[in-house]
Formats: sequence, C-alpha cells, structure tokens
Amino acid sequence: MCTLALATVTAKGEPRISGVDGHFLHGRWHFGTARGAAKARHLATRSAVSAAHMRGEDLGVFTHGTVEILNPRGGEPAADWPDLLAYLKDFYGDDSFDWDKEVVYYRLHPHWMTVYASDVAKLTAASRS
Repeated sequence: MCTLALATVTAKGEPRISGVDGHFLHGRWHFGTARGAAKARHLATRSAVSAAHMRGEDLGVFTHGTVEILNPRGGEPAADWPDLLAYLKDFYGDDSFDWDKEVVYYRLHPHWMTVYASDVAKLTAASRS
C-alpha cells in the first residue's frame, strides 16, 4: 500500500485533492473511499483523476487517467472484484468495513504515467534488502 494524493474535479471545474490508500496491482492503481465522500460524488459524474505517490525526493509516481468503479452500489461489480476484495480483506481485515455498503473501490486506467527516481541504483538496492 502506498499513500496517494488524489485529485478530482468539482462540478464547477475546481480541483480537489485528498489522500487515499493506493494499491498498485497489475500495473494499475486501486483505491477506495467512503461511499458518501466528496471524492466519490465527484467520481460518480466525472471520472478523470490525477494521482501522485512520492517517497521524499527518492521516488515519484505521477498518473493521469480515468477511473472504473469496481463495486458499484446496486450494479454489476468488475469481473475481478472477488479477487480484489479477497486481497483487500486480507490487507485491512475481513471485518474492517461493511464492504458492500460503506466503501467504494476504483481502478485508475492511466492515459499518462511517469516515474521519477533521483538515484535508481539506490532505490533498487533498497528494494532488494
């Protein structure tokens, strides 16, 4: 899990940024929020987002794209939702949320993504230890 700064847009076109737990799985960011959160309302009508994950000055991952709702209320979940839900329950705990009513999860489909690392050798050495 990596903390993401996630930017959404209001109906007036004003940017809003907040934090989410980002899970980078199969080349895509996955994140959730409360169903009643402002970002959930924004994403229900405007699916464009920007996300940034930064580890000090060592690493930055920057993404722009659109989101897919993985577990829509009253709708058909994504085909891989059962596997993702199992992963999330393992990570957070099976009874951390009412997974059907309290939280909504998204997958960010990037149309642009880049990574910055000031010292790639230092970063990759740290990941091996």
